[in-house]
Amino acid sequence: MRPRLLVAVIVLVVVTGMISVDLRPAYAGEEPSTSGYKVLDPIRHGSLTVFPVVAPRSYATAEFMTLDEGLRSGDVVVTEYGNVRGLMRRRPAPAVQVQSAQVNRLVLINNSKRPLLLLAGEIVTGGKQDRVIGKDRIVPPESDPVDLSVFCVEPGRWVASSEHFGTSGATYGDATGGSIHGAVVPGTMMAQPSVRAKAMGDKDQAEVWAEVRKQQQSMAVEVAAAPTASAASTQEIQSTSSYARVMENKDVKEKVDEIAAPIQQNYESLIRQLRDRKAVGVVVAVNGRIIWADVFASTELLERYWPKLVRSYASEAVVTRAKGGEVSSAQAEAFLTDVEGRRETIEIEPHVYRHTEANGDGFKAFALTSLLPKTGFDLHIAKMAE
Repeated sequence: MRPRLLVAVIVLVVVTGMISVDLRPAYAGEEPSTSGYKVLDPIRHGSLTVFPVVAPRSYATAEFMTLDEGLRSGDVVVTEYGNVRGLMRRRPAPAVQVQSAQVNRLVLINNSKRPLLLLAGEIVTGGKQDRVIGKDRIVPPESDPVDLSVFCVEPGRWVASSEHFGTSGATYGDATGGSIHGAVVPGTMMAQPSVRAKAMGDKDQAEVWAEVRKQQQSMAVEVAAAPTASAASTQEIQSTSSYARVMENKDVKEKVDEIAAPIQQNYESLIRQLRDRKAVGVVVAVNGRIIWADVFASTELLERYWPKLVRSYASEAVVTRAKGGEVSSAQAEAFLTDVEGRRETIEIEPHVYRHTEANGDGFKAFALTSLLPKTGFDLHIAKMAE
């Protein structure tokens, strides 16, 4: 690799332990963080195509707890901003002092002895409104309350349905312990890529609400056109403001399952075959257009997220009508490895994580790097086409 040449002005801002670095542009000559990944032949079903991604190595990630695991066990508590008093454990002065709940803020406490991994796009239901997490991050073990940046995906409610947040009505195959099991358990939902993009990339509540309404209307049209759909089901979709309730609708689930189930089964089978080759992620195309990539530090971590990820991709495929040509493996690999950005923003929580956002020509890429002891690797990389 050529010596790295810094050709940017760097601005450092330190606020409550967070360091933000803004690079305009990024390092010249720097190799992309996705170097070494290889894209395999695609799995196709209907309008959805996923390209498995294998890595040159896989990292130890069993120590990390997912949000689903934490909420089910009770080790993770998510509550409205404003309910934090009395939850502090170690510091004599609260790190977060608030007066009332706020739309774009939640508080999370990790009572576990394991670090918690949060992914942008995960939806927690309850409180005064359902929210979607806006950024990947790591919450250290036995944390004091952490101020989460979130976006509302339920604009029509501001009345508490519960004090704390939990899993949605969605159920997924339990993918724990490094293998896919037959058990079905409740879990959080992953927003479809178009909604994730508004939260992760635009970071704009109005844009998130507009996208939720758009996808709700599109799903209502698709369900109404299905020969087995009921008028009551269509009415339910149109009358609710909750993104989660739309995706939990019986007829919506059936539409999504038509695409998701075959892809999930094929990919899980492929993962088992390719575990020694370190399958760690996917590049996703809908109707002949590459839209997304999710890559993890290990096959084990991918398996834990795969059931809800594939449903999020399938949900996008259900409501996407524009069609293009068939995408090749070479095109998918080019999309994955091109991460050179014109502008790069880095946020650091010392000794916990580094979050990097790169803005390039026609894409945004995000990398979450663990800085915990004995780590130092990228836990999750996401890339979206714009």
